[in-house]
Amino acid sequence: YPSGNLAIIVAQDKSRLICIVQEDKPSNAGIQAVFNSNGRNTCYYPNRAVWINMNTQGGQYLDQAGNRVRRWTWPNSITPSGAQVPLSPIFISLNLYVGVRILGQDKITVSFLAMGQQAKFNVGTKVQVNGVGRLPPPARLSEDELLLLAFRVRILRLFDRLRGCLNFPSNEQWDKIKPPAYLITQTLKILQFCTTSDISDELRSSVRAIVNA
Repeated sequence: YPSGNLAIIVAQDKSRLICIVQEDKPSNAGIQAVFNSNGRNTCYYPNRAVWINMNTQGGQYLDQAGNRVRRWTWPNSITPSGAQVPLSPIFISLNLYVGVRILGQDKITVSFLAMGQQAKFNVGTKVQVNGVGRLPPPARLSEDELLLLAFRVRILRLFDRLRGCLNFPSNEQWDKIKPPAYLITQTLKILQFCTTSDISDELRSSVRAIVNA
């Protein structure tokens, strides 16, 4: 940094390279980002909360409260059919001098700009995921477990709607407010499970009726 404090460290740990971005502090500098050549990378907010987290499958972008803003999967990752979520380019500033640009798994750049000069570090890597890294198939749910999951999502959605009524009693449009993203995701997962699993038509209809009520 212009202050003389160390900003970026690139080191080798056995067979992998590690790039670390530090705060602009003379001592006990906090880590603002870590990039590994094995595809595992993390960026942090100034309050130490995780900002961006990436692995060999994809990544996610979080706000300072820990809520997921968006997620994505890499083109070569192993995911269930239809679950691919493409990456939208990401540009963030870790501090006044260091920025991160994410355009792809092998197109991740750390840029350092100070006193009219710039240095760039390509910290992306193309990690090939083979069958050895394939996750085992999820355990088969019993009919009772599937119904319980559906009722749980339904109850959580009702509680969310009740909170909306209590917090905004004068809002006539409260019943049109969408539920939180995590409830929408859980609902879609249950519906997808109903579509792809070998269950009876009666159970499939019951579960759909519960979560869509």
